Amino acid sequence: MTEELKKTSLCDTHVKYGGKMVPFAGWYMPVQYKGVIDEHMNVRTKVGMFDVSHMGEIVVKGPDALKNLNLLLTNDFNGMHDGQARYSPMCNEEGGVVDDLIAYKKNDEEYLLVVNAANKDKDFAWILAHKTGDVEITDISATVGQIALQGPLAKQVLLKLVRPEDIPAEYYACVFNVPICGTEAMISTTGYTGEDGVEIYMPWDKAPVVWEALMEAGAEEGIMPCGLGARDTLRLEAGMPLYGHEMDDTISPKEAGLGIFVKMDKEDFIGKAALEAMGAPKRRKVGLKVTGRGIVREHQDVFLNGEKIGVTTSGTFCPFLNGAYANALVDADHREIGTKVEVDVRGRRVECEIVKSQFYKR
Repeated sequence: MTEELKKTSLCDTHVKYGGKMVPFAGWYMPVQYKGVIDEHMNVRTKVGMFDVSHMGEIVVKGPDALKNLNLLLTNDFNGMHDGQARYSPMCNEEGGVVDDLIAYKKNDEEYLLVVNAANKDKDFAWILAHKTGDVEITDISATVGQIALQGPLAKQVLLKLVRPEDIPAEYYACVFNVPICGTEAMISTTGYTGEDGVEIYMPWDKAPVVWEALMEAGAEEGIMPCGLGARDTLRLEAGMPLYGHEMDDTISPKEAGLGIFVKMDKEDFIGKAALEAMGAPKRRKVGLKVTGRGIVREHQDVFLNGEKIGVTTSGTFCPFLNGAYANALVDADHREIGTKVEVDVRGRRVECEIVKSQFYKR
């Protein structure tokens, strides 16, 4: 089984630190080390470190780089300064989501797109198929290692290895060519945990050196290696969507609660006409707080007064909030905060309440 799976350059390091390795999106990745709850709580209160080298990196370069971004992505990429990052869905012609990603601006003619691991090949093919004008599209994923350092003490730990000016002062920004551990890295103030923190991009083979240096630097702060399990509970608790759950090729960004990142006043983008034709979304993403007994998971039907109004997209026990929460896509008419609903959990109806889908805010 594991022979066919891809491995990041940190695979042996995970085993060394006791990571429980599992298949994920074609990769062999750690799901946990000491346990999901311990890792989750460490990120919320101290600092945790994740291997996210399986993510995809695509460079868009040339005189028409910006034009391509604005056509491919629903957000507006005009007016960005060098070193700024911007999140965006990428739609298909029907207004569904091909993927969601972050674009980093290096300069007027070069951008770095960071895409989901499971979608990397699909995204690269899509971008190539829709490229226009004088632009070069390159998949550099195999050369880039990525470590996410997350939590209230993350920057404190990193400052033992880099200079203060190497960490961006603003959220959703990056600094290129940062000297660290004998190599050069890009440091961005981004993450997928709802916590303060950074993501560090470095040459693929240098990730183990940087990992060990961070483990040593963060010993005093109680740094902990974290797996995919905690990454998922942290993002759900913070109300962050996951591709294949809150959105996919059949769910529009507006239905997924990402309307703020869809700039309909932009001249054009792929999927704009379909989104205009759809009008107001007929179903919307909501948050659910489980008020009854049990844990709600994905693909479970949501009922209001005995009538099915939607389906859950993600759900789990959120350690920091000490309760069970879920996301769901429900009929737009029934999305009022405070509405009491029931979710069918293997034939048993569990009581829930519709709440804001950002359950935790730093």
